[in-house]
Order: sequence, then C-alpha cells, then structure tokens
Amino acid sequence: MIYAFIATRCGDLPVTVCCSVMGVSRSGYYQRLNQPITAKELGDAWLANDIFDIWKMSRHAYGSPRVRAELRLGRDIGCSKRRVERLMRDCGAVGLHYRTKQGCTVRSGEPSADDLVNRNFDPDGPDRLWVTDITEHRTDDGKVYLAVVLDAWSRRVIGWSIADHIRAELVADALQMAIWRRNPQPQVTITHSDHGPQGGFKWSSQHLDMEVFDGSSTAESGSSGSSETSVAWPSEVSA
Repeated sequence: MIYAFIATRCGDLPVTVCCSVMGVSRSGYYQRLNQPITAKELGDAWLANDIFDIWKMSRHAYGSPRVRAELRLGRDIGCSKRRVERLMRDCGAVGLHYRTKQGCTVRSGEPSADDLVNRNFDPDGPDRLWVTDITEHRTDDGKVYLAVVLDAWSRRVIGWSIADHIRAELVADALQMAIWRRNPQPQVTITHSDHGPQGGFKWSSQHLDMEVFDGSSTAESGSSGSSETSVAWPSEVSA
C-alpha cells in the first residue's frame, strides 16, 4: 500500500526521499513498481490518504469510530470498520484515549431530597424545570470544571461557571447567574441534579436553602437511593 501511495501521490517528489520518509526501501519500491497494482491496493491508498487527513485535522484525537463516521457523513465514503482500523494501523494513526478513574459525581452518603421529576424532562413552559451538571475538561495547564444550568423547556444554558476546582461554589455561581438572568417564580421552578456533593445548597425537605448565595458552601446532595435528586424553589429567593 505504501508503494502504491508513493507511485500515485508522490510523483513530484524524489523517490529516495519518499521511501526514506515512509520507511521502505528504494529497491523494494522499484521492484513493486514493475508489478501491476490491483484495484484494491489503489483503493486502499486513496482511502488511507483520506483517513490520515481526517486524523490529522482532529489533532490526532480521532480513533477509528470517529474517522469512519467522518468518512461516511462528511465525505460520503462508505467502508467497513475493520478496513478503517487496518488502514489506521498501517498509517500509524492512533487516537487519544482518556480513562477517568472517577467522575465528577461522588456520593457523600447524606440523604437527599426526593426526585420530583421522575424522568419527565418535558415541562410545559420556561423556568419550570432546570437541570444542572458538572463536566471535567483537560487543558494544557491542568483540569478545569464547568457547571451549567439548563432550562429543560428551551434547552438553553441559562447559567454557567468555570473553575479549577469542584467545590460547592462552582455550582452556586452557576445557579446565581441563572437566578439573576431568569428571576424564577416562587414554588414553580424545580432544580434537578445528580448526587454529587457540590450542590451549592443545603437540603431541607424539598426546599433550597439560599444561604449559599450569602457565602455558605455546606452543600450535600448525595444519596444511596435513585441516581438523581431535585428540589423546589423556596417562597423567597435572595439575590
């Protein structure tokens, strides 16, 4: 396949240089050049070029599933999974693999409020249901954490916060932004999250303790029950 690539795509370059870069011998290239190139070998050479371009444009991040999806959806080229894997091995294209030992959600063991949503994420209007979560992102300078508050009705992010830690104030800042922007109605808006202990508020029955927005960060939302928890907004919300 390498010889076919040199013959079809590197005609304007010295053969010696091409063979040296590709890690093959010059004599082997000329020996292979005297043999006819099959249609399959030529097709592999063209496809390998597309695969390498996609992998390079992804900054060496894409593995075979994403490369194959880009071939199919972005370039309208259909090919099997095994063929993409084989050509990526031949090209030395290896995607990045991140394995996280532990996610952002760590249960604290404390009881949490009941789940008021019951998997019904289709509210009948804006500011009826807010959902929150934290995601971890790797950067050259280390990890950063993003907390977002999303209105389930419009699917719009209405509050967010970014920090290099995963303490309660990360979520509290995102919630405070959502409050400032949307001014939710008392006893109408439900805030729904997972069981991470960074809730940014104290749990008391179904109600949200807004002391966190005055500087408190004693938050607990962990539970050994269902995987999610939600609270209704109190009758008064302090800005």
